[in-house]
Amino acid sequence: MELYQLRAFAAVAEEGHLTRAAERLHVSQPALSGQIKALERDFEVRLFERTSAGMVLTAAGRELLPLARRVLAAADELKRASRQLQGEVAGTLRLGTVSNPAAIRLGDLLAAAVARHPRMELEVHREVSGAALEGVREGRLDASFYFGDAPRDVFALRLRDFVYCVAGPAAWASRIEGADWEQIAALPWILTPAISTHNRLVTRLFEQQGVEPPQRRVEADEESVIESLIVSGVGLSLMQEQSARARLRSGEICLWERARLRTTLWFVCAAERRDEPLLRALIDLVRDTWKLPSPPSPPPPKANATPALAG
Repeated sequence: MELYQLRAFAAVAEEGHLTRAAERLHVSQPALSGQIKALERDFEVRLFERTSAGMVLTAAGRELLPLARRVLAAADELKRASRQLQGEVAGTLRLGTVSNPAAIRLGDLLAAAVARHPRMELEVHREVSGAALEGVREGRLDASFYFGDAPRDVFALRLRDFVYCVAGPAAWASRIEGADWEQIAALPWILTPAISTHNRLVTRLFEQQGVEPPQRRVEADEESVIESLIVSGVGLSLMQEQSARARLRSGEICLWERARLRTTLWFVCAAERRDEPLLRALIDLVRDTWKLPSPPSPPPPKANATPALAG
């Protein structure tokens, strides 16, 4: 039994067809068929029924397939561990993203990862900010960007502060200019899901003024979508100030100037995992992308005050 034979077994089982499995493994169909037959001889059981529709697992094949996958997974883990022992960073990380890619410098981060660690694979998952933090805490994400107050129970790298302002459709300028808090809250609003930091910012903004927070008229979970809806005349929402000022200059929106909110962008991962080779490499990439200072080196161990006596 060879690993390539087990890979052939798993590929044929998943594809259900010799031709598709051969294309996936980049081998000829006769060679793949020979690998399956050799494995059946070694196991002394038939793994597949060959039908006009394709390859169907036998009862023995269904029982042996999970064991074969475990062997393949263990072999891959062994290979990753050996590469890490050689100083090579290899493996896959699930990375949560929030806001628009430019705001979190996602493109620069991914480009740096490809250049410095070609065997590091990053799966990018778009999340609303609060869900991203929960994803890290639950282990669904290995690391994530996050907007909000300093998070507890995780390792958090502070990146920068962002300022948000209240923006509305350009046609609403006369309604908004002299409006008070109650009048602004009564207008149609575009809000993100309740778990989102964006939503919590709106709620906190009005509660601090003793005003009932706005009721959601439209829900959206991406800032680019929210901006588009504001420009289209759907309602009010928060917008990052830099983008808002640019759209104000072009006459696409108006601003309610009585409110500005500040929030912080963080990079987070599980505190107990921050020293894993893959995550440590990713944290270093984030530091370099954002030009953050390196953490101070730990102090050298103190020498014993009293030297040990030779026996």
